[in-house]
Amino acid sequence: MEKEQKELPFYRNKTMHRKKIWIFFLAVFFMMTFLIGRLVYLMVFCSVYYGQKAEDLHERERDIKAARGRILDANGVVLATNKSVCTISVIHSQITDPEAVIHALTKELELSEEKVRKRVEKVSSIERIKTNVDKEVGDRIRAYGLSGIKVDEDYKRYYPYDTLASKVLGFTGADNQGIVGLEVKYDDFLKGENGKILTLTDARGVEIENAGETRLEPVNGYDLCLSLDYNIQKYCEQAAEKAYIRKEADSVSVIVMNPKNGEIMAMVNYPEFNLNQPFLLNMESDATGDEKQTLLNQMWRNQCISDTYEPGSTFKIITASAALEKGVVSLTDQFYCPGYKLVEDRRIRCARVTGHGAETFETGIMNSCNPVFIELGERIGTDDFFAYFKQFGLLQKTNIDLPGEAATIMHKQENVGPVELATISFGQSFQITPVQLVTTVSSIINGGVRVTPHFGVSVKDTDGNLIKEFTYETTEGICTSETSEKMRYLLQRVVDDGGGKNAKIEGYAIGGKTATSQTLPRSEHRYISSFLGFAPADDPKVLAIAIINNPSGVYYGGTIAAPVVKEIMENILPYLDN
Repeated sequence: MEKEQKELPFYRNKTMHRKKIWIFFLAVFFMMTFLIGRLVYLMVFCSVYYGQKAEDLHERERDIKAARGRILDANGVVLATNKSVCTISVIHSQITDPEAVIHALTKELELSEEKVRKRVEKVSSIERIKTNVDKEVGDRIRAYGLSGIKVDEDYKRYYPYDTLASKVLGFTGADNQGIVGLEVKYDDFLKGENGKILTLTDARGVEIENAGETRLEPVNGYDLCLSLDYNIQKYCEQAAEKAYIRKEADSVSVIVMNPKNGEIMAMVNYPEFNLNQPFLLNMESDATGDEKQTLLNQMWRNQCISDTYEPGSTFKIITASAALEKGVVSLTDQFYCPGYKLVEDRRIRCARVTGHGAETFETGIMNSCNPVFIELGERIGTDDFFAYFKQFGLLQKTNIDLPGEAATIMHKQENVGPVELATISFGQSFQITPVQLVTTVSSIINGGVRVTPHFGVSVKDTDGNLIKEFTYETTEGICTSETSEKMRYLLQRVVDDGGGKNAKIEGYAIGGKTATSQTLPRSEHRYISSFLGFAPADDPKVLAIAIINNPSGVYYGGTIAAPVVKEIMENILPYLDN
């Protein structure tokens, strides 16, 4: 008995040992089953995914830039195109003679040795050294035959006429993406789709010889066709430059538009800038950093759409139209101008301080008489005046196809008293953009159809096939045809026998209106001189405005701005007739 009791712990330990062995084998079995199952899953069900991952590890990818679409004028003249350039890169793992590479790139790219060395010695799959390198330079670098240097063909935006319509066309950045102007507005059509070059590498990242390349070809962008006319733009820029120099002005702006459909034939903001060197200031300056950026932003700014100003007497076209629409005035209504008009406690003077005396509404607009238009404003009344502003489209943007359009800055209706109503009636104490003024006047003289000003006409592919034709919103009933006819007649009288006679052209019926306004603060005595004209007066096909900002010496619009529009019309009317 004692012997059996002594043997029992031995059998108990042996049994426990056997259990542990079984547990161990079961664990190994299940682990092996899991690993085999996982291996089968990865090899069978995930083979495509991991095969692609493995392939990606042995592929190096480089972009092939798409050729950006051209920008063409109304006659097919190329205003923006592409110039062949190169992108220079290095692949660290393939460089066999780093000093030779550094020397060659420093010499040919005109970069500092320190900058080149830092990039050449950087351990990366591919390091870009410089973009937009002239093709001739790229060819010279390629001729060195040095391992590790990649010279890829690329495109750089090129503007054949440098400064022509610079603030309209805009420009692109280093990645060929539009930054300002039409380049950014129509970027989706112009940019195209980049391609790719895929090359095979070994485990060290060295390209495998004779493995070839896989190319995904780029898709070029579409061409943008504009209403802008190179010849008309050139005529306008020449006239603006003369006025800018002669009057030592801060700037000169010109817009030429078809009042029937809103197509813009020219838009000038002089001085322009060089589109091929958009970061070079068009003035002498030592500015750097934020100060230089501020100057660049001002240089790129399109004053015709982004800057508001007091229109002065050109706005009397709107006041006269509202009065005719409401029926509170006729062409023969009698007025009297003593040289001023009392409004509450204010004496608001006329441009002619001695007064015009007795005059009709017709002679009042010919004389641009402030007291006549103050009385018209009173007859219309604040509520109806603002209703006509809305009807004419003045209180909304024109939706021109350029970025950065500013809105009209107008008094709140509830804050307009007799004095504000008086100053609004002759174009002061509020601000609009030049493009808003020409758009609104167009709707008044074209029979009463509000048009959308625009440059974009269509996009085509490189073979000239039409891809898209743009359409723009129009609104009818801006004013009656009777009001439109009377306004065309009155504005022709302004040019024939009134303040706009300096825009008169023999053999052509011209309508128009002069303006002289003052900027704030009034104490600085800075003026804006302008003239808006259209032709033929009885059936307008072209409308032009010239705005001279802060001219020196004589500043009256009829004296200095009307001749600018006359010069433009003398050139473009025969051109359009042909």
